[in-house]
Amino acid sequence: MDLPPVGLGTMGIDDPGAVATAVSVGYRHLDTARIYDNEAVVGDGLAAGLADGDLDRGDVTVATKLWTDDLAAGAVAPAARESADRLGVDAIDLLYVHRPRGDYDPETTLPAIDRVGDDGLVRNVGVSNFEVADLDRAIEVLGRPPAAHQTELHPLFLRPELLGHAREHGYPVVAYSPLAGGRVREIDAVAAVAEAHDATPEAVAIAWAAAKEPVVTIPKASSEAHLRANLAAADLELTDAEVAAIDAVEREEELFPE
Repeated sequence: MDLPPVGLGTMGIDDPGAVATAVSVGYRHLDTARIYDNEAVVGDGLAAGLADGDLDRGDVTVATKLWTDDLAAGAVAPAARESADRLGVDAIDLLYVHRPRGDYDPETTLPAIDRVGDDGLVRNVGVSNFEVADLDRAIEVLGRPPAAHQTELHPLFLRPELLGHAREHGYPVVAYSPLAGGRVREIDAVAAVAEAHDATPEAVAIAWAAAKEPVVTIPKASSEAHLRANLAAADLELTDAEVAAIDAVEREEELFPE
């Protein structure tokens, strides 16, 4: 998929106004999930944002995810329809397997999502929180790479093998929590690069992730100021040395393990 460098992560957002503002200031990729319990919020915000501007529905990529208890073959289509109804869309642009756990079985889950796509309800099939072996099996079953792989990625958590796999097979990596839950401000290397560019650590973290082909980011933000700042961070260019300095940060545990 051709996804913009910065989209909106919506976990924890419960105000449609924040989503509407995001659309109005230029966000063209909205990410939610059934387990976030805010698909209706995102849908209402999308509708308001489209109504206030000159955009068409097709200008904004809307993504959601099936939770682990939605992944049995017979559960996929009803769950996808419920999500589409809550989002207020005729079709979900990108539907992810949220985690390869619970009722997930690649042999039955992925073909079931494909069938929903054949019916026009889902435009693209993605995966989230997969390991390389899970990705390989998904490609084998689907007969093609996923449309996208969403995974946690920030200066304190990086999985180079996942990026290598995406490059090899030609699909984007969607980085969630790129600001490490606000902890990027505590990282000396990030702070030093931010000072050199007269930028915020948050902007540097987004720019660092975006420098890693084929990564796009979905930071969460609610206020207009933060929404605009995150979007503008895509234009910040770091040097190879600056990227390497952040790469050298000692890694910690992921924020959202299983």
